Amino acid sequence: MFEKLEEVEKRYDELTEKISSPDIIANQAEWQKYVKEHAEIEEIVQKYREYKKAKQAMEEAESMLNDRELKELAQAEFEENKERLPKLEEELKMLLIPKDPDDEKNIICEIRAGAGGEEAALFAGTLFRMYAMYAEKRRWKVEIMNENATGLGGYKEITFMVTGKGAYSKLKFESGVHRVQRVPDTESSGRIHTSTATVAVLPEAADVEVQINDADLRIDTFRSSGAGGQHVNKTSSAIRITHMPTGIVVECQNERSQTMNKESAMKMLRTKLYDMELAKQQNEVASARKQQVGTGDRSEKIRTYNYPQGRITDHRIGLSIYQMDSFLNGDLDEMIETLIATDRAEKLKGEQA
Repeated sequence: MFEKLEEVEKRYDELTEKISSPDIIANQAEWQKYVKEHAEIEEIVQKYREYKKAKQAMEEAESMLNDRELKELAQAEFEENKERLPKLEEELKMLLIPKDPDDEKNIICEIRAGAGGEEAALFAGTLFRMYAMYAEKRRWKVEIMNENATGLGGYKEITFMVTGKGAYSKLKFESGVHRVQRVPDTESSGRIHTSTATVAVLPEAADVEVQINDADLRIDTFRSSGAGGQHVNKTSSAIRITHMPTGIVVECQNERSQTMNKESAMKMLRTKLYDMELAKQQNEVASARKQQVGTGDRSEKIRTYNYPQGRITDHRIGLSIYQMDSFLNGDLDEMIETLIATDRAEKLKGEQA
């Protein structure tokens, strides 16, 4: 591990020189590439230097333990740094785990009502509002790409994009089946109903990552329609694109122009094709799948929202949170950070196995 850290630090020093060089600054594309790499390893280097400093301080304190006048002070310094070193070493191991290359990407999220009829559609609406409020707290932008709203304010399905640094890293573990247990407003006897909604979080794919042949596409136009005040076109501006080789169908009707709807639909299609390729790669490396909390199997029931008990339970990590209102208002940090920490710990075990 320490040989690798020495190499990373050496590379960091090289990059520091490069990004200060007038010749490289003049070539913006090259300069940006080096700045990005420099930023990616900066945290590792800073932590490694902190580790080396603590180790040196411990060794210096140890050499002064025989000095009568300095013994007490040296002993305290020695113990303090001896205690810090294992913690810093663990942090370095975590930082050296290879990062998901998609972590910094924007996401496209699809929420679909599952079992439970209108109540499931209302729950899908609750989840959308929850993620939109979480995004707002992080100052990310949310853009609805397509929606199929119901008369009571729910959604049979809704697709939206979240734009912001690290959106995928924070939200990728939300993919799966979310279950709600509550008494619907329409239930006169007070009986608790169980409904579900599925969430799919996909990293946005760039043009260079997915090549699409125009000859493989069937593009249909139709009129927008919707409930609850949604914009309804009098012209056929809504777009449906079918990717013939895979059978993937995407629709977009939320923009006012056909061109903008087509652009959004192509974004969705590109992202779904990229996700399909990612899933294929993950299936080929079964051991890697076991080192993850779970970002792929969308048939997996991942979380239950129990309203009578005011409890949200994530079944993958066994964490229960008893703050229903604040959670649904976008206070997801405790859940998300625990999922990320668990995933890192499992990947670390895999690296050491």
